[in-house]
Amino acid sequence: QVQLVESGGGLVQAGGSLRLSCVASGTIRSMNTMGWYRQAAGIQRELVATVTWLGSTTYADSVKGRFTVSRDNAKNTVYLQMNNLKPEDTAVFYCNLRHLTNNYWGQGTQVTVSS
Repeated sequence: QVQLVESGGGLVQAGGSLRLSCVASGTIRSMNTMGWYRQAAGIQRELVATVTWLGSTTYADSVKGRFTVSRDNAKNTVYLQMNNLKPEDTAVFYCNLRHLTNNYWGQGTQVTVSS
């Protein structure tokens, strides 16, 4: 089993920055993919960014150029640096870890961007 704990959410003004962190614990298999998804009120959960074990990244079009995902395999940690935040980025951000058919989620951290 894998547990994921997010931190770093909060309230920020438009144009500001936040850095999210997610630490994985438990039985961590190598060659996994970690990443971030978000869910705004009344909207389905959507992909924000992912990073593979070897460092390949993917981003939603809406965050390209503003968000950067990275990971530290030795620490089983994934990060999301969010710059130039916009009110439409307001959502609960969830950490995710995938390995083969196994899919794990964190509890989520709230990010609120005021205009």
